[in-house]
Amino acid sequence: MEGTGAASVYGASLPGGGFDVQKFVRQPQTIVRLLSWLFALVVFACITTEGYINPVFSAEAKCIFNQNDSACHYAVGIGVIAFLACVGFLLLDVYLPFMSNTQRRKYALMADLGFSGVWTFLWFVCFCLLASQWGQTHDVRGIPQDAARATVAFSFFSIATWGILTYFALGRFRRSPNDVTIPTYTEQPTDQHSPFPPTYAPTSYNPTPYTPTTYAAYPNIPDVTQQSPFSTNLQPQGGVGYQPPSY
Repeated sequence: MEGTGAASVYGASLPGGGFDVQKFVRQPQTIVRLLSWLFALVVFACITTEGYINPVFSAEAKCIFNQNDSACHYAVGIGVIAFLACVGFLLLDVYLPFMSNTQRRKYALMADLGFSGVWTFLWFVCFCLLASQWGQTHDVRGIPQDAARATVAFSFFSIATWGILTYFALGRFRRSPNDVTIPTYTEQPTDQHSPFPPTYAPTSYNPTPYTPTTYAAYPNIPDVTQQSPFSTNLQPQGGVGYQPPSY
């Protein structure tokens, strides 16, 4: 599945990053889905091309599995739907990391989980039906036995691949958004018992004792009344009996 070490939501990386094709192809889920696509192709291709023959003295083509047409129709239907579903879910796996809505991711994974679980059971039914009908086929003249055996075998292989896809989908669904871990910066706890560094060591404070200063007594200075600079009785300049000249 997705690589560990990167934050993810529902098994897919957070949106915003680029799409790495090589990483996507190397994922176990992608490999198993491609195998499921191939097995489904083999099953319905074998039946559609060589799954019907004309029995002796009959012009109507019959299924090679004990002439039970329902068995061939069931296998073709399951194979075609599985083939198309693998293509659709591959595209969904590509688009899933670009989904910014967490609720949509949840619904997409629920669809993958439900479909994979149901198709695991349907492939099991298909294998049991084809194996039972092939075991009851006694007249194998003119029947392409290799195609019949390949259909039964790849039906069994499909049970395993779709079961693994169910397990992968369940594992991704359990990775809820609460499991996302975003790296945060945390300060180192302060050690209360460690001494201060030498550079920041506090110096000892020794206060100097305060001694009151004694001042000498100054003699009393008598109060001298100064004359106001503005006098109310201003004397005119010049002589006292100055008279202006008459013309």
